Amino acid sequence: MIFETELKKLKYEVLRDVAILAKEERLTQGELDKVPYDIIQGDKPKYRCCVYHERAIVKERAKLAAGYLANGDRPGDLVRAEEDSPIMYVIEAACDTCPINKYTITEACRGCLQHKCMEACNVHAITRINGKAYINQDVCKECGLCKASCPYNAISEVMRPCKTVCPTQALAIDPEDRRAMIKHEDCVDCGACMEACPFGAISDRSFMVPVINALKTNKKLYAMVAPSITGQFGGKVTVGQVKDALKKLGFESMVEAACGADAVTAHEALEFVERMENGDSYMTNSCCPGFVSFIEKKFPDQVEKISNTVSPMIATGRLIKKKDKDAVVVFIGPCTAKKSEIRREGIKDAVDYVLTFEEIAAMFGAYNINPEECEDIQVNDASAFGRGFAQGGGLSAAVEDYIKSNNIDVEFNPVKISGYSNLRKFMLLAKNGRLPGNFFEGMMCEGGCIGGAATICSQKKTKAHLNKFSKESKAQQVISNEMLCEFKDIHLEK
Repeated sequence: MIFETELKKLKYEVLRDVAILAKEERLTQGELDKVPYDIIQGDKPKYRCCVYHERAIVKERAKLAAGYLANGDRPGDLVRAEEDSPIMYVIEAACDTCPINKYTITEACRGCLQHKCMEACNVHAITRINGKAYINQDVCKECGLCKASCPYNAISEVMRPCKTVCPTQALAIDPEDRRAMIKHEDCVDCGACMEACPFGAISDRSFMVPVINALKTNKKLYAMVAPSITGQFGGKVTVGQVKDALKKLGFESMVEAACGADAVTAHEALEFVERMENGDSYMTNSCCPGFVSFIEKKFPDQVEKISNTVSPMIATGRLIKKKDKDAVVVFIGPCTAKKSEIRREGIKDAVDYVLTFEEIAAMFGAYNINPEECEDIQVNDASAFGRGFAQGGGLSAAVEDYIKSNNIDVEFNPVKISGYSNLRKFMLLAKNGRLPGNFFEGMMCEGGCIGGAATICSQKKTKAHLNKFSKESKAQQVISNEMLCEFKDIHLEK
């Protein structure tokens, strides 16, 4: 495989080696301890100060990949994660402790007489040294008043990448060693910090090992893939080839999560109509678990505005289990928040495990399966609109089309926001009755699911492939009643 960054390559190698150990039933502490030496060979470091530091980081990565807790040597060393253990972890050995001062005086400072920055500072952290302003970092409270007051814009603001992207301020800094730390009570498991950290110091816990163990049994495992899987294994690999690769891996079959998106479209459209008739000011979507958790944790008074319709993943999982009561359902997608969604009360019956694109790629590597060499099996589970859920605005487009196609008399005015930076702004508008619309489509990742934190390839490379997949001749261009009939007896509410 070709990797966009050295970090993605390292993550793949660790996941693949752990997958090999699980496949060969050699996943012991002794074998897991060998993984860092297999990956980091020789005595010359490639990324860090020394190979010993690099191996310490790989060891913690291997623990998370194998389903154990990360960080430190505990009695017995390996501690198995519980069902309710966190999904996201800061790998302490990998954190660079970013020695960053948030506000710093730059050379643009003119040493003016008015010194508005000094007057603005409530804790008197700014003084004049050699005619220029100087910030005492031991006193500074990082309020930003100095930066706002400087007429020359001479004060720079720099934040840690992980802390900058966190939508819920769940990233904190340990005052003793300056390492990043996650306040799990605020974390929505969106993975934005994992994607943003240049040192790869944040990682998600994997369910790869129990899936591999299940594949060895007589259980029937069904792979449910997100539509954003298009282009993840290279531009030449079709979704049909991915389906064949999954069957070679041992899955009974593969189903598109987009077929559940079709059912969600119809159900959510009708729910929207009912809410508007009852006088609600707006309704939000419920397909993005990161966005749903964001509202629950930061805007609890707006929770009632969240759609009661389940996500496409849950809808498809329930359909699979309706058709085969013995099915074990594994969702494969770009989203780390899906790993926590399947633990929610009331919907945990639908999906058994979640794997990311990174993890399934590593499993292909462990089993020596090359999707490029697989057969292109026909995939025709969903409509173009269902597949469009993978992009920001796709859900709104599907709901709007359903309303028009069924001649439903309702004003549908969607506000389509993807990316953590604007979600808070528009949720504040919604809370204060100033949302410029009556349907809020919120997607935590920039660009939608194709910008997910656990993708192999960036959306710049995969967007065209998704558009082609959505519109290809095998896909139904509209949501048909025949498709919706399959969900007739499926419970689509939380």
